[in-house]
Amino acid sequence: MAATDSPQKPDIAGFYHGPTSSCCFVVGDPATGACAIIDSVLDFDPVSARTATDFADSLVDHVRAQRLRVDWILETHIHADHLSAAPYLKDVLGGQVAIGDHIGEVQEAFCDIFNVEDGFRADGSQFDRLLKDGERFAVGAVEALAMRTPGHTPACMSYRIGDAVFVGDTLFMPDYGTARCDFPGGSAREIYRSIRRLLALPPDTRIFVGHDYAPGGRPVAWETTVAQQRAANKHVRDGIDEASFVKMRTDRDAELDLPALILPAIQVNMRAGQLPPTEDNGVRYIKIPLNTF
Repeated sequence: MAATDSPQKPDIAGFYHGPTSSCCFVVGDPATGACAIIDSVLDFDPVSARTATDFADSLVDHVRAQRLRVDWILETHIHADHLSAAPYLKDVLGGQVAIGDHIGEVQEAFCDIFNVEDGFRADGSQFDRLLKDGERFAVGAVEALAMRTPGHTPACMSYRIGDAVFVGDTLFMPDYGTARCDFPGGSAREIYRSIRRLLALPPDTRIFVGHDYAPGGRPVAWETTVAQQRAANKHVRDGIDEASFVKMRTDRDAELDLPALILPAIQVNMRAGQLPPTEDNGVRYIKIPLNTF
């Protein structure tokens, strides 16, 4: 996108998955009818170990009602708090499942922990497309840019699509702050630098976050702007330097519990949303490593 061009404005529909506080987006080009789905969620009941597609079907209904064509199913990272519905959506709607090209680093970190099956390749080959930092692509006629934003994980990718940027778990609404950095390969120093890169975008750039926890009981929200973040983000507003942020983030992370769905989510999402392979009795299993985390 040339610096002198006015950015294109895609149509953006947000969907909120209450059980995991996740925000998912359908980003459409009104001129061509093409769209991208970002950070979809598969329903999962950890008590019964049953999956369902109710939430994903709400995305399907929207895409069909708007007569959109799915070109992309984008993941900002390997989520530790929800299971991806990417394979289901691809089967129903089509599209390429894409993620950042550093995903192998995350897969490698968890292969031994989960003692994955022989033949699993920690190279991202489970995904249709691995996007590089600075790589340009398009949603219909709307120009898009992949921006590597490591820190929460080493493979986090934000997607700038027209005048909007989708930041996954890197940055939250200003009153909630930023993502934790204590997972394998995470780095508070890296996430600070990633966020400053995002906040160097034009002030009116729309920012769409991957989760909202509605602090203080306010209504759920998922859209903000670069200007609002620079003025008010409780962790990284203008004037907070890197050293102060790193100390705050490190101290805060040391007090956090693990996400409730981290064990099933990682095992599924590192396989591009596919469930673990069926064993010789015809059943799929989620492994629970004891005394590891």
